[in-house]
Amino acid sequence: MEPLSFPYRGRFAPTPSGPLHFGSLVTALASWLEARTHQGQWQLRIEDIDPPREMPGAADQILFTLEAFGLTWDGPVVYQSQRHEAYQHALDQLRAQGRAYPCYCTRKQRQGQSIYLGHCRHQPPPHTHLAPAWRFALEENSLLCWEDQLQGHQAFNFLEIGDPIIRRRDGYWAYQLAVVVDDLEAGMTHLVRGYDLLDSTPWQLALYQALAPEQKPPTYLHLPLIINAQGQKLSKQNHAPAICASRASAHLIQALEYLNQPILAEWASLSVEALLSLAVQHWDRTRLPSGQHFSLLPGQHLE
Repeated sequence: MEPLSFPYRGRFAPTPSGPLHFGSLVTALASWLEARTHQGQWQLRIEDIDPPREMPGAADQILFTLEAFGLTWDGPVVYQSQRHEAYQHALDQLRAQGRAYPCYCTRKQRQGQSIYLGHCRHQPPPHTHLAPAWRFALEENSLLCWEDQLQGHQAFNFLEIGDPIIRRRDGYWAYQLAVVVDDLEAGMTHLVRGYDLLDSTPWQLALYQALAPEQKPPTYLHLPLIINAQGQKLSKQNHAPAICASRASAHLIQALEYLNQPILAEWASLSVEALLSLAVQHWDRTRLPSGQHFSLLPGQHLE
């Protein structure tokens, strides 16, 4: 791995809607190995800005599991629930630029359309008693491009993605704004995450440009998702089983197999610390599988 000319900063940012599952482990491990291979920092952020989806105690359980798997982080844990002032400041900044606007459209009015092309931006209602959501106004002639380290060249235009919500009608902050504000403040240089977040990247790049045009956005690497026998992404919503700390070494070896990394038979008898040390030494990003997803191996035992 060639040395970087600047400090590497990466992170893992789980949502505390349940315990970590195998898909989360694969992402966390790849992110951790990329950071450690570059002698960089790896930070941990708990994305707890959606209370209705959160499970009591899940945040502490996530921290315990990462520690049991040897995936230690640098610096204090960041909790998004404690950062409302930073998000409000960013919203105020966007409003002052004319890049944020209130949206009163309901789901029924949108009739299931997933791409919002700025109705309230162009035709704001004269009066309404509804509390608005707030949306980020993309430049309608914009083409948002980047080179993904694994998925290659990516390009999206306004008609493909529309204007995202940055603060919900219920007052909760939306993911797209919060993640950019947090990554900007932390000085993130590289983000390793799942393919399900690839189509969020153009919104986030546009927010980077609006909030901090002088700051280079992170380099992105989007890993394929692991799907189960039903073709569903392994997720808490799909009741993916929690990974077991007592089988940490075995799960780490399974995760390295999915990441197509070289593994020796004798690694199975090693401690977590020794296994991770060898994984760092042998880490090869060029071996990572590309594509949108890969299937759970037949007979894989994840509990």
